[in-house]
Amino acid sequence: MSKSFVQEFEIEEKNNKYTDIPDYDVFTNKKLLDELRVKIIQNIIDNSKGKINSKVVRKEIDKTLEGYDLSLVERSYINNLIDNEINGFGPLTELIEDPSITEIMVNGTNDIYIELDGKIIKDDSISFINDEHIIRTTQRLIQPIGKTIDINNPMVDARLSDGSRLNAIIEPLSLKGPVLTIRKFRSELESIDDFLRNGTLTPNMARFIDACVKSKMNIIVCGGTGSGKTTLLNVMSSFITDDERIITIEDAAELKLEQQHVISLETRGSNYEGTGEVTIRDLVINSLRMRPDRIIVGEVRGKEAFDMLQAMNTGHEGSMTTLHANSPKDALNRLETMVLMAVEIPISAIREYIENAIDIVINISRLTDGKRKITSISEVVGFENDEIKLNEIFAFNQTGVKKDGEVIGEFVKNNVTPEIYKRIKSRGITNLADMFE
Repeated sequence: MSKSFVQEFEIEEKNNKYTDIPDYDVFTNKKLLDELRVKIIQNIIDNSKGKINSKVVRKEIDKTLEGYDLSLVERSYINNLIDNEINGFGPLTELIEDPSITEIMVNGTNDIYIELDGKIIKDDSISFINDEHIIRTTQRLIQPIGKTIDINNPMVDARLSDGSRLNAIIEPLSLKGPVLTIRKFRSELESIDDFLRNGTLTPNMARFIDACVKSKMNIIVCGGTGSGKTTLLNVMSSFITDDERIITIEDAAELKLEQQHVISLETRGSNYEGTGEVTIRDLVINSLRMRPDRIIVGEVRGKEAFDMLQAMNTGHEGSMTTLHANSPKDALNRLETMVLMAVEIPISAIREYIENAIDIVINISRLTDGKRKITSISEVVGFENDEIKLNEIFAFNQTGVKKDGEVIGEFVKNNVTPEIYKRIKSRGITNLADMFE
C-alpha cells in the first residue's frame, strides 16, 4: 500500500484535513467511538478472508459508520485507530513512537501502564478489544525477528528491530491472560554530562569513576529493576580508550560503544526442538579465547558469574558487569550464591575469589520520585570476621521527601582514602589529588 488509510482519508476530505488527531480525552462520545472501533476491527478480521487491503478496510469503515452523526474530527480519530491497527502496532503504536515513554506494560485489555520520567502511571486513553487482540499485536511485534507466541510457545523474550526489549507471557503460564512488557530503546544514549545535569551523581564521583575505568579496575554495577544499570554501564564504557579490544556479552544487545575495536556477542535461545541454546556462560568462556583486553557482560544472573570472576582473576583487568541487588553488600552475597551454582567449593574460597577479582561496586537506585541516583560507590578491601569488607567512598543520603513527592538528600564523600588510590596513581592518573590527598 502506497498510502496509509489516514492519508487516503485526508486526501478524500481535501480542504478539511485534520493531520493532528486530538487526544482521546477531548471526545464526549468516548464509549461510542470505542464500540465503533471494536466493530470495525472485528468486521475486518471476519470479512477480509486473510486479504486485508485498502479497499476492504475502506468498505468496512464506511459500512460501520453509516447512519452515525460523527464530526470530521471523530471520523479522523476512528481512521487513525484503524490505520494503527493495519499499518502499526494497534493501540500501542503511539506509545511506541513516543520518545518520552521508556516502558510499556500491558496487564490486560484495559490495564495498561507506562513509565514516564521515571514514574509508572496508568494510561486510560487506550485499550485492547480482548485477549486475542493483545496476542495478535504481540505477534505483529515479534514476527519480523522470526519469533512467535502461542500455546506451544507461551513465553517470549525478544529484542525488537529498534533495540527495544520485549517480554510476553500468555496462558496457561499467565493466570490473568496475556501480559506484555516493552522496555524501549533510547536512540540517543545518555552521557556522563546527562547524568550530571540530572543529578545522578556529582562531578567528583564522575571523575573517580572515570579514573577507575581508565586504570582498569574490575567493576560491578548493581541496582533494582529499571534503576538504570545498563545505562550507567554504557556511560562508564565510554571512558575506555580506543586502543583496547573490547568484547561485550548480552542477552539483548543494548550497549552502544563508540570505540573502534568492539566485538558484540549476543545469546541465543533454544529452537523448537529444544536445542541450539547459547548462554551468557557459553559466550564468556568463548570470549576468553578471543584475546580481549576487556570483557563487559550486560548482566550476570547465574553460573556465568564464576567464569566472569575467572576472567577477572586471570589478567582481564578492567572488566565490568551488572547484577540485580539493592546494595553493594547484597551484590556480593548474590555473587557468592551464583558462584555456588557453578562449582562446589567452600564459601571461604569463593569469598577469597571474589575479593581478589572485584575492585569497585557501584549501586544505582530509582528513588520514589522517579529520579535515578548513584547511592553508593564502594571498594572491596579484604575481610572482616570472615566476610568481605567494603569501604564506602561516596554515598547519597536521603533525608526526607517534599510535599510534591521529590526526594530530599545530599551526596557525601566519606573521609577515607581508598586503597585503590595508589593503584590509580601508579597508572599515571593524578587528577584525584584534591579529593584524597
